[in-house]
Amino acid sequence: MRKDVTQVSRARQGEVTPQVKLVASQENLPVEVVMNGVAGGTIVIPANINRQNLQPRGIGQGLRIKINANIGTSEAFPEKENEKAKLFAALQAGADAVMDLSTGGDLKGIRSMVLDLCPVPVGTVPIYEAAVKARLSYGGVLKMKEEDLFTVIEEHAAEGVDFMTLHCGLTMSALDCLRSEGRIMGLVSRGGAILAGWMLEKERENPLYENFDRLLEIAGRYDVTLSLGDGMRPGCLEDATDRAQLQELLTLGQLVQRAREAEVQVMVEGPGHVPFDQIETNMKAAKSICKGAPFYVLGPLVTDVTPGYDHISAAIGGTMAAVAGADFLCYVTPTEHLGLPGPEEVHQGVMASRIAAHAADVVKGVKGAREWDREMSLARRRLDWGRQLELSLDPALAKSLYKRLNPQEKEECTMCGSYCALKMVKEYLA
Repeated sequence: MRKDVTQVSRARQGEVTPQVKLVASQENLPVEVVMNGVAGGTIVIPANINRQNLQPRGIGQGLRIKINANIGTSEAFPEKENEKAKLFAALQAGADAVMDLSTGGDLKGIRSMVLDLCPVPVGTVPIYEAAVKARLSYGGVLKMKEEDLFTVIEEHAAEGVDFMTLHCGLTMSALDCLRSEGRIMGLVSRGGAILAGWMLEKERENPLYENFDRLLEIAGRYDVTLSLGDGMRPGCLEDATDRAQLQELLTLGQLVQRAREAEVQVMVEGPGHVPFDQIETNMKAAKSICKGAPFYVLGPLVTDVTPGYDHISAAIGGTMAAVAGADFLCYVTPTEHLGLPGPEEVHQGVMASRIAAHAADVVKGVKGAREWDREMSLARRRLDWGRQLELSLDPALAKSLYKRLNPQEKEECTMCGSYCALKMVKEYLA
């Protein structure tokens, strides 16, 4: 393994890389803080050495909570242009990273387009492409060969993918726990289900777990950040925090240590659907078991009954998760559990997750977070509409609503009119 390639190895040698310097500037932190976090494994900077025109983001302890947006084709919607529109919608909304989860159409062409057009870190789930190729080549997903999977992983790394979700902790022992649990939803992770089916069909251990050193060698050559996937994540509230989920997490904790020893960047993925009162326990357990590795959560959703509003359910859970230790929120769109999102749903998903992230940043004392809210409050006190719209999380939406609801653009809005509390205070109590 080329030990001088990864951000970890370079930080441990005392080198201030351009990526570390940029992240420190973005976060308004001393360079040493970011470099020490990278060296110790509590911060990752996904930045494949083959990526062009990348604007890196730091993820982890002491940094602003980051947002990931999933895009990607399906068999029903395989068109590349749709994904381009969704990519631009995610970036315009402020996503810090994008994952291409395509399973339909020209997978390599779509991935190449995303890598070329996306300035922020790009992630993939290689087992999706391996499964698609196995179905086309051998007539079935479970006929996938172990070598095929590693070939796809190597290809993604060589093409410049910055981070990869790999379900390395889904072992036979975790499947044994799953069998005894009596879960309602079983496995809801698509990659986890593919791997579990393959393992049971062939009566073999997970090849990503058995050959983890091979993954470390590939990641080390390209400085790919490993995102250790949660194949056992709960798909409903009733399945949360069970033995299968925790067994996988214990394995992931061991793999984090092996990655750090190999000087490979690594983060850990988490649940899923979790009752609100269990979120803090989940986050603290993950952070403890995985020794402070950056934690990446899907939501989590705090209820199962919100199709069409799952982005709101996820934002509620995401705020609590981030306050309790999560570092990276994967957005959920309004179409979760209903179908493939379009550009508008992508936009709404990113915005909902950004609200969750900012709310947590305020609580955690992230530099600039509370100041943003203070600036908005001062603008409201002055009835400075231009500044209020400028400071809005989604300025375009705020401006559109303001102009529609206040066509005369008076000092007071149309909700309060002559009874505007701020105007009265300004007039009589100044």
